[in-house]
Amino acid sequence: MEAPQPRISVVLPAWNEAGNVAPMTGRLKETLDALAESYEIVWVNDGSTDATGDALDTLAAEDPRVRVLHFSRNFGHMAALCAGLEAARASGAIISMDADGQHPPEMIPELVARWKNGVDIVQTIRNPSGREGFLKAATSRGFYRVLSLLADIDLPNGAADFRLMDRQAVDALNNLPERVRFVRGLVHWVGFEREYYHYDPVDRLSGETKYSFFKMFTLAFNGLTSFSVRPLRLSFVLALLVILLAFLYGVFVLWAYLVGLELTPGWASTLIVIMVLGSAQLFAIGIASEYLARAYVEQKQRPVYILRKARAPRDAAE
Repeated sequence: MEAPQPRISVVLPAWNEAGNVAPMTGRLKETLDALAESYEIVWVNDGSTDATGDALDTLAAEDPRVRVLHFSRNFGHMAALCAGLEAARASGAIISMDADGQHPPEMIPELVARWKNGVDIVQTIRNPSGREGFLKAATSRGFYRVLSLLADIDLPNGAADFRLMDRQAVDALNNLPERVRFVRGLVHWVGFEREYYHYDPVDRLSGETKYSFFKMFTLAFNGLTSFSVRPLRLSFVLALLVILLAFLYGVFVLWAYLVGLELTPGWASTLIVIMVLGSAQLFAIGIASEYLARAYVEQKQRPVYILRKARAPRDAAE
């Protein structure tokens, strides 16, 4: 028999976090018990190769409020997060967070309080701690700036996957059909009323971060290509720039001829022909890129709009 539908779900992807799942579950249960709301904890074992799976099965056997999904292999953090959001049964709010303890469970009551005040999405923002190293901090800031410049979303620096989402916002996110998902961007794309909540990160419970530089680069690249077609349209900009340069050089050649300045024979005509032909090629590529951009947008099959249901009181028992 399926357990009654909980009011709150907490989703945690885990990959090789054997030493963290038990203490994290304990902290979560202590925090959620104090809320006096029905809840479930949904762990997603992302193909761990250590004892994470066994530890999670033990926790689930001890408490029916703990549910575990096991992947057949490591599919990645985004896939695990999406699986958890799709499996969450909460009627009210779904909270996603990391398994390593750097997202403090003790913050959950504040997120829930803001949600009960009418906010659909409470997105946490990680304050700079100075412990992440110069390279990681610089690349993170650079990524968010480039994404804000090129993409069609305004993602704040430090916005990670620690957030609370209302049930209807999660349903809207789950209904998006695309396969390559940048969840941080999609959460902002679906809209709904949101607030930001800043917090100071804490140390991992144990182990080391699973996000290598390559994985961070892949995440950034997926985010940029999922929310922007502007790189495809750069050929138009380059074509206009080359046309401008060709025009300016033509003006210079004409001025040199009028003032009697001697130029290398044949050089001016050759350079102008090359620049004109180059700009024509770039312009043709730009037209093709525009059609490709439209096909790219269409194949993602995102909905044209998302309707928001009328707000209901969120502190009433269901």
